[in-house]
Amino acid sequence: MKMKKIMAAVLAGAMAVSMCGCGDSKAAATTSAAAGSSTAAAASTAAASTAAGEGTSKAIADGVLTVGTNAEFPPFEYVDDNGDPDGFDIALIKAIGEKMGVKVEVQNMEFDSLVSSIGNKIDVAIAGMTITDERKETVDFSDPYYEALQYVIVPSGSAIKSAADLSGKNIGTQLGTTGDLIVQDLASKDSTVTDSPYDTAALAVQDLLNGKIDCVIIDKNPAEVLSAQYTGKLSALDGKAFDFGAEDYAIAMPKGDTALQTQINKALADLKADGTFDALVKQYIEGSDSAAASDSTAASTSAAASTAAETTTAAK
Repeated sequence: MKMKKIMAAVLAGAMAVSMCGCGDSKAAATTSAAAGSSTAAAASTAAASTAAGEGTSKAIADGVLTVGTNAEFPPFEYVDDNGDPDGFDIALIKAIGEKMGVKVEVQNMEFDSLVSSIGNKIDVAIAGMTITDERKETVDFSDPYYEALQYVIVPSGSAIKSAADLSGKNIGTQLGTTGDLIVQDLASKDSTVTDSPYDTAALAVQDLLNGKIDCVIIDKNPAEVLSAQYTGKLSALDGKAFDFGAEDYAIAMPKGDTALQTQINKALADLKADGTFDALVKQYIEGSDSAAASDSTAASTSAAASTAAETTTAAK
């Protein structure tokens, strides 16, 4: 009997130890699972923080930077012999894309539709686009990469020499450009000024040659390229004589995308630091490829002349 009591006590103790051990095992498992969950959550948070720290933009999450331009603005953008957009801006954005590690795809479109296309049809726009307060209401800009000035193209022998001479004139511009905005402002202050915007500067130049308008206001570089196609017939006048101020070109991008802005600005700064930017300026604006831009412009103006002739014939 005593032995049975002893055995019963031993069994009871063993069961208690077993139950206690089982309880500890469950608690340990629960604690381990919780710890694993916390570790996973921490890892996820760390990964998100790392991504944010690296400045990754959703716009280039697919590894492609879709760029909008208007290839009617030599030597910054024009159509080459193969029918593809080329020019200083195109070479620059491709170099920026290479620095960022993304593929660059360029879409040629009307200048006036570029800003409204950012964030839906395209990721950014580069097209000799000036930073303005109006544009900054809907898009953000990179750091400036080129300083420009508006010029006035006039027929040789024109009496237009200064701002005062623009009164009473019919002025051609490219739709949506800074020149267009300047003439709109002039017209709002002087009812005798007429703003005649065209889809391209080449079309405006053709109407200038045909005597339909008095002058064309466009940025310095394209003004010089366009007028050079008609030596002896057209002249490009310095905008300083018309009190035009300096302007800055920059790359336009979606409003609030600071990650993309940071990446583009860093790439641009790197290109300036390693000499690539200066090399592109010499190649496209000062050097051999500026001649290619002139040839392309000649083709554009010839096409514009054909279009103008067809329009006149249709009107008759």
